[in-house]
Amino acid sequence: MDNRFADIIQLIKQARANALRAVNTELITLYWSIGGFISKKIEQSEWGESVVTELAKFIQANEPEIKGFSDKNIWRMKQFYETYKDFPKLAPLVREISWTNNLLIFSRCKTMEEMEFYLNYAKREHYSKRELDRQIAASLFERTVMGNSKLSPVVRENNKDISNAFKDSYVFEFLNLPDPHSESDLQRGLVSQMKNFILELGKDFLFIGEEYKLQVGNSDFYIDLLFYHRGLQCLLAFELKADKFKPEHLGQLNFYLEALDRDVKKPNENPSIGVLLCKDKDSEVVEYALSRSLSPTMVLEYTTQLPNKTLLQQKLHELFTKEISEN
Repeated sequence: MDNRFADIIQLIKQARANALRAVNTELITLYWSIGGFISKKIEQSEWGESVVTELAKFIQANEPEIKGFSDKNIWRMKQFYETYKDFPKLAPLVREISWTNNLLIFSRCKTMEEMEFYLNYAKREHYSKRELDRQIAASLFERTVMGNSKLSPVVRENNKDISNAFKDSYVFEFLNLPDPHSESDLQRGLVSQMKNFILELGKDFLFIGEEYKLQVGNSDFYIDLLFYHRGLQCLLAFELKADKFKPEHLGQLNFYLEALDRDVKKPNENPSIGVLLCKDKDSEVVEYALSRSLSPTMVLEYTTQLPNKTLLQQKLHELFTKEISEN
């Protein structure tokens, strides 16, 4: 692109994005208003439930160019309003994502905490319908709330917001890998499915390369996967283990981080972080292994199957119940 016109193109794109957001906000506000109007009429016994079907037929007959007002969709507007009417702090959020994503959230989420979580996430990550549907199916909310990422003390001290960047476990059901599988199979699968991998990691992750070469002295070393994180502003070295975590796994990763910081990291970037992604881990062993580590590393799990959402919800309920009883 001619550099003289780059700023103009950016202005045009920004104006279009602003216009689309404004249209979406007005559409959601309209659906909210219609849902509220119908809800109050039915609550006050001024209208019966059959009125919604009559309204849909009236709109179709008299204003055929107006789309999106089937009786099913009008009932969804009523449900939409009734879901959030007592939670005014969420009203701005529902207006910042699409109607399709709103439908997914309030129809599939069980609690207001879960709805708020996905509203914020969909807004921040700019999820499509398919992407959001996949995250709900993969129990992102439950995994995030229950997650207790095991970080070395150095990571906690130097990265206050790091818990928002990582999950304690990752779901790679899109790989269709058998059990058992090798680390090479895992690496090839993740690279070939990088779009889905980034979706599971988070959109602030930027992929740099696989088998990233580091030269130290006269020897060559290779990092399984190297990423950059926009929010944390640092390099991320991923080492893949297709078996259970062992303390000796950390030595190699710590060496890679030292080489990255000395030879690859730019002066304006934060110290590199190491991620050991393993098939299984004993949390107590991880805690012991990291307790005296001076290197910014973490040990995270992955699974190749979608989690049991019902089971996770039960565990989450038990966790909340326990916290309430202890307080």
